[in-house]
Amino acid sequence: MADSRQRDHAYSSFTERLLARDIEPGQIVSQRELVDLTGMPLGAIREMIPRLEADGLIKTVPKRGLQILTIDLELVRNAFQLRRIIEGEAVAVFCDSAPESDISRIAAEHRETRARAALGVTPDLLAQAQRMDWAFHDHVVDAMGNRIISDIHRVNAIKIRLIRNSDTRMLPELAVSVLDEHLSVIDALVARDTNRAVAAMHAHIDSAKRRALGL
Repeated sequence: MADSRQRDHAYSSFTERLLARDIEPGQIVSQRELVDLTGMPLGAIREMIPRLEADGLIKTVPKRGLQILTIDLELVRNAFQLRRIIEGEAVAVFCDSAPESDISRIAAEHRETRARAALGVTPDLLAQAQRMDWAFHDHVVDAMGNRIISDIHRVNAIKIRLIRNSDTRMLPELAVSVLDEHLSVIDALVARDTNRAVAAMHAHIDSAKRRALGL
């Protein structure tokens, strides 16, 4: 039997390989192929599978193997609806309770990156903007102090990244607009305007959904 560290490592390795597109949505794989893919022992893979099934990242197909989640319109609708619910509530709580120093730090980081992006988006700046994008959403959700919600958010974030037209990265031409959408949320946080913060977060998520669908 694998220990919890091996199971967690196997899960992390699987999701990293999934986001790297070493395995594709809808692909059928065997447990042995997952061993090769993750570098983890078969016992850890077998114990990881129920967690992946519960998270909706794979499903067992009798006599064929394990199928990676399939990206379709239902997944897009469900994933972004869940994101709207979680992050709308999270930003409301954050607006009401986050320390001034935390909000000020986030605002300064975004404004500095936005100013640099306006002069030209280099590969390094693009990578920084992408990390800032993901970190901002994770931080707002984690600040609720609800482990159940944070875990659901992270699984849903994997699905959102897979949905994005086979590209988990922020595109250069979108960096400034995404930062501007964040700053709309952040300006509301600075003002402690909860309703405006929620509306700005919802608008940002709706925009991300349209981008994911190529609209």
